[in-house]
Amino acid sequence: MTTAVPFISASRLHKTYQVRKGLFGRGKTLHAVSGLDFDVPTGSTFGLVGESGSGKSTLARLLLAAEPATEGELRVNGAPLAADAAGRKAFHKLVQPVLQDPYASLNPMMRVEDIVAEPLRVHGVRKGLALQTRVGELLQAVGLLPEIARRFPNELSGGQRQRVAIARALGLEPHALVLDEPVSALDVSIQAQILNLLKDLQASQGLTYVLISHDLAVVAYMSDQIGVLYLGEFMELGSRDAVLQGSRHPYTRALMASSESRVERSASAASEIPSPIALPYGCRYQSRCPHVTGHCRQEKPSLRPIGTAHAVACHFDL
Repeated sequence: MTTAVPFISASRLHKTYQVRKGLFGRGKTLHAVSGLDFDVPTGSTFGLVGESGSGKSTLARLLLAAEPATEGELRVNGAPLAADAAGRKAFHKLVQPVLQDPYASLNPMMRVEDIVAEPLRVHGVRKGLALQTRVGELLQAVGLLPEIARRFPNELSGGQRQRVAIARALGLEPHALVLDEPVSALDVSIQAQILNLLKDLQASQGLTYVLISHDLAVVAYMSDQIGVLYLGEFMELGSRDAVLQGSRHPYTRALMASSESRVERSASAASEIPSPIALPYGCRYQSRCPHVTGHCRQEKPSLRPIGTAHAVACHFDL
């Protein structure tokens, strides 16, 4: 999709789980992520958008090396993920998470200064006065006053807590952040402040972002590339302008309609997403697509290019 050097590169990435119902039930396979290919150029933002059940959270765990892929390869900074402890420690210096709920992700028994300092202590990066100085620098970088350092998470607002989470993520000077629904738990008035902070940090530090969200408006504001995920597969993939201004998949259009009218969601996007344990034969979107035909039910469409920076998984040129 791009000629720029990728910092993160996924090739035919699969993740399945074996699910058993009851003690003697027959095991079934849950297909969470199915054959994803994408590159994230250094210093850019790749936005992943989709509903609950689309595979976003699973992909986030794979990108953070919290779980191994069942098949395929994930490369970071040109190298495949290492399975040993030393390799994982090196990886976490390169890639850090910023998660959805800033309160749940912060230890309520620790003061802010200890929360931000914890990764530095674990990795032995700073000690003593140098550690204290670095914590102050990180809090300043995310727009927090020095007195915040002595407070506990329950003494902070939601926006302040997310700034603390970002400061903690920046402590090891990572090259990339995986942002998993980073503003969905915040008031709308605060969301824009956090998104603008993330943009400023990216510009000043050259960070690479993978932004995962159910909110297409957030993805549209932040991203250079967008992948539209449904039941573990890309329905549409391309540059921000190509996907938003020239969307070609019915699911992308349904998400756009939903984003534009939050009160009345489009009919196709409002219905329930099928189970990843019982995937439909043919196109995975067929049960919700207003344009479905017998061809869609018989043959799964491949992700085909329709331009230099645009691909769609649909049988028809809509």
